[in-house]
Amino acid sequence: MSDDVLTEEKKELTKQYKQLLKISYRTLSAADKKLIRSAFDVAVDAHKDQRRKSGEAYVFHPIAVAKIVASEIGLDATSIAAALLHDVVEDTDYTLADLEQLFGETVARIVDGLTKISNMPYDGDVSLQAENFRKMLLTLNEDIRVIIIKIADRLHNMQTMDSMPEHKQVKIASETLYIYAPLAHRIGLYNIKTQLEDLGLKYTEPNVYQDILSRIKESKEEQDAYIEDFTNTIKNSLDAEGLQYEIKGRPKSIFSIRRKMIAQNVSFDEVYDKFAVRIIYSSETGEAEKFIAWKIYSIVTDHFRPNPTRLRDWISSPKSTGYEALHITVMGPKGKWVEVQIRSERMNEIAEKGFAAHYKYKNKEKDDGLEDWLNKLQETLENSEISAIDFVEEFKLNLYAKEIFVFSPKGDLYSLPKGATALDFAFHIHTEVGLHTRGTRVNGKLTPLSHELKSGDQVEIITSEKAKPSANWLDYASTGKARSKIKSSLKDEQKAIASEGKEILARKLKSLKITLDERTVNQMVNYFKVKTSLDLFYRVGAGIIENQQLKEFAASRSNALVSFFKNKIRKPDKPTDVDKDEISVKYDQLVFGKDEQHLDYVMANCCNPIPGDDVFGFVTVNEGIKVHKQNCPNALQLQSNYSYRIMNAKWIDSTQSEFKAQLKISGIDAVGLVNEVTKVVSNNLHIDMKKVYFDSDDGIFNGEIVVVVKNKSILDNLVQNLKKINGIDKVTRG
Repeated sequence: MSDDVLTEEKKELTKQYKQLLKISYRTLSAADKKLIRSAFDVAVDAHKDQRRKSGEAYVFHPIAVAKIVASEIGLDATSIAAALLHDVVEDTDYTLADLEQLFGETVARIVDGLTKISNMPYDGDVSLQAENFRKMLLTLNEDIRVIIIKIADRLHNMQTMDSMPEHKQVKIASETLYIYAPLAHRIGLYNIKTQLEDLGLKYTEPNVYQDILSRIKESKEEQDAYIEDFTNTIKNSLDAEGLQYEIKGRPKSIFSIRRKMIAQNVSFDEVYDKFAVRIIYSSETGEAEKFIAWKIYSIVTDHFRPNPTRLRDWISSPKSTGYEALHITVMGPKGKWVEVQIRSERMNEIAEKGFAAHYKYKNKEKDDGLEDWLNKLQETLENSEISAIDFVEEFKLNLYAKEIFVFSPKGDLYSLPKGATALDFAFHIHTEVGLHTRGTRVNGKLTPLSHELKSGDQVEIITSEKAKPSANWLDYASTGKARSKIKSSLKDEQKAIASEGKEILARKLKSLKITLDERTVNQMVNYFKVKTSLDLFYRVGAGIIENQQLKEFAASRSNALVSFFKNKIRKPDKPTDVDKDEISVKYDQLVFGKDEQHLDYVMANCCNPIPGDDVFGFVTVNEGIKVHKQNCPNALQLQSNYSYRIMNAKWIDSTQSEFKAQLKISGIDAVGLVNEVTKVVSNNLHIDMKKVYFDSDDGIFNGEIVVVVKNKSILDNLVQNLKKINGIDKVTRG
């Protein structure tokens, strides 16, 4: 490296250091500047021999990340120091102990969190990535700054990816769209989220990105003229009120224009709101601030006709990220719809800086909304029953969701993701309320648990000690919290039935002169073709494995014994241990849609799903339904471009699938007969009664019940018990 280049780099480093202090959003004390200076010197020393792919000194990367943290996100000196040092432990001779000694425990802990994330191996296996992501999110509870600096690190990497090979660009960009952009959105870093999305699109769909970018540039002049026209129309009215304000236009992001083109199936020219007009006003905080926002709203709507369905009032009910603003869509000059965002300077700062601006305005360590979110996230993370892939999908589901606001019967306000159901609301209030939900009332009317809530709904949850989740509930719930709690409950119930089944099996085998030991369990697992002992016991407890099948097993066992002695085959000493608490379902049938229909399908060659994989159906033009894995390379494209052709699909265990049966009952009417019939049905754990009809005519009793059962033996058992009731003459299947 020539001396001239090194001298230039030294000059540049001095310039960058001064700039870092100058652009910091926070007011830095002398102690802050000293901390940042020390971190800067250590970073320069540690990385002195390293270069990036582009050829520039590596240290410019941590400096750039620190600048994003200081100005765009607006964090404190501790965060700026940690950003400067974020690659030191991973890439150089400095250790964590060195950093702790030099900069204290907090900086060392943040750098440690960042090093752990960087050391996670990337693997094409999405479930592994999901597990890594989950570990990464666990650091949130330790220190939110770890994640924020990681987002800044990712932003700078995305901004400087040009010198990387194409396959790496696509991999990093996809991961950015999948994980980091939603995360930035949820923390309220809207500017960074927009940049991450646009850069993600730049590398995943370069042609589309360049096309939209060039069209935005072409229409820049036209946009400026339009904003001037808009401003001139309302300027006099705003001035007459003595308001201090600024009006500026902001083009919508390339990514959001692309999303609109796909969602509405229109061309670039047909996307009507390609930019927003922002009115930012000066005001003291408090009631006056809100009053001015509505005053400006009134002036704008006096001049331009508003679209009543497009009013978004984030001032009365701020988003959980703390975002506040009034959004209105009005018919602007030249008959064009235009979105107008009305914000005070404080609201604008929170919108641009997100999380950090709350420190400034709330004067406390953490924003309540963020604290609330962290608690919810931690609850999901700590639920060991939920698999990593489910976690990521459900986390994403809740990240990008827009919010709705609903009320409890007492008038308490709750925010939920758009698409949330009455059952989601029950779990949102409290896990115990959710688990014992018997029914729901929305705006005073009884509604199904699957009813999708709308903003402004008043929701009442009816609970019962006896109520408990069923497998159908997974179709009724959309939020991550509700789904994970339902899955846990179903698993607990399965374990309870299995525990009962183990005792039943021991009794039944004893009568067949067989002892229930590990060897017998292993033989039965193989004989009944199940995966684990838990699965075996569950099937006995649920009545799926019946007496006759156990007799057949006993016979096959004695035949095997005879053959063993004949052939003197030496068996292995130790049978393989199958009592592992793994997935205990034997998936063998694929069903589609909420009604779980059995339809013809073919497996897609691009991802070759196998039973048990998370899958969806795609209705093709000529080849019927093709089944793809949820993490298929083509999945994102199919789901975004052809969402109307996507069908929900899931694997079920045919031996556990339920079916409806109609029973007709007749006999001599007697006092309490109806009560007796319903008692017999409800006393059986594995029967769900869907329809009941009883009629009595001159002493003759007729009834009809529709039940849902897992298999014929459970139904036969019910029929026998109904026949035993005094007065019942006939029980027949309809």
